[in-house]
Amino acid sequence: MNELDIPKRKIIHIDMDAFFASVEQLDHPELRGKPIAVGGGGKRGVVAAASYEARKYGVRSAMSGVLAAKNCPHLIFVPPRFERYKEISDQIRKIFFEYTDLVEPLSLDEAYLDVTGYRKGHVSASVLAREIREKIFKTTGLTASAGISVNKFVAKIASDYHKPNGQKTIPPEEVLSFLAALDIRKFHGIGKVTAEKMYGLGIFTGEDLRSKTEAYLRDHFGKSGSYYYQAVRGIHHSPVKPERLRKSVGAERTFGGNISSEVFLEEKIKQIAKELSKRLKTNKLAGKTLTLKLKYANFNLQTRSKTLNYFISDEQLIIEIARELLYKEPLSNSVRLLGLSMAKLNNEKEAQPQIAPLNVQLHIEF
Repeated sequence: MNELDIPKRKIIHIDMDAFFASVEQLDHPELRGKPIAVGGGGKRGVVAAASYEARKYGVRSAMSGVLAAKNCPHLIFVPPRFERYKEISDQIRKIFFEYTDLVEPLSLDEAYLDVTGYRKGHVSASVLAREIREKIFKTTGLTASAGISVNKFVAKIASDYHKPNGQKTIPPEEVLSFLAALDIRKFHGIGKVTAEKMYGLGIFTGEDLRSKTEAYLRDHFGKSGSYYYQAVRGIHHSPVKPERLRKSVGAERTFGGNISSEVFLEEKIKQIAKELSKRLKTNKLAGKTLTLKLKYANFNLQTRSKTLNYFISDEQLIIEIARELLYKEPLSNSVRLLGLSMAKLNNEKEAQPQIAPLNVQLHIEF
């Protein structure tokens, strides 16, 4: 079978542009055009999102607030408002379902859409992506970027190509040439460490990667070698999975100073349990397994869990069980982070919708 003879889907990857930061600039006009970071405040804060104005200074998500402020001294830190982000995310997802039932959300700000069997005639997937982006902007005032191609892997790479507020289509006949020209750092699944190792092996582009045999890649990268071998050839069989279920719901806090007493940690548990309970109820979820996460001053992680015979989401019950876990054994050090998460949720046995088969008759063009 030729590499491009594999069954094709019509996949759109929609990615909101600097979503959290853009929502803050939308709701607070005085922040527009300024470098802002959502989160990151305090000496131990971590940036959750950065506006494009901040990114010009090297500010990125997951960066410490201290480093972000160093890179951009006039950076404005804004506290996150996840309820507001979810409210807008829900509006966006309603738009997706106007076009297809096959929607796989990856997070609040991005999703895959399979429009292979679009029912309203012969419409280009590129036209559909543009229409979706325009409707998102009209509904929310926010911009989105899109990637359109034969599978999720290529569509996701394409959505980064013309950010912000742009889109790129990679039709079947251009997949191989597009991937061949890419720096291997652009391939999802190839992180910084793996990229450095590839550079050492003389692999800098997709074309270099494609020149290696599967056996060679497996010898150097283990099981991941087979993934790299197929990815650079545009082979990615994973369908859009609308049945994707949340496996857990959690909340955590990093403290401004280390806490060495269980008594003071109890107060933090109450705050975190309140947030966890709220998130569970907002999503109409409950769970049986509660896990307490402790990150100590030396950065060692410890988890303590308890599984019940019944589902819970009640704040007071969560507090009671979390306190039990807290006192299960002595602290080994002072604590810098405390988290609570609920797993074994009551959504695990829900009926799942059907996935479009790979050999579905194509009704639209790229």
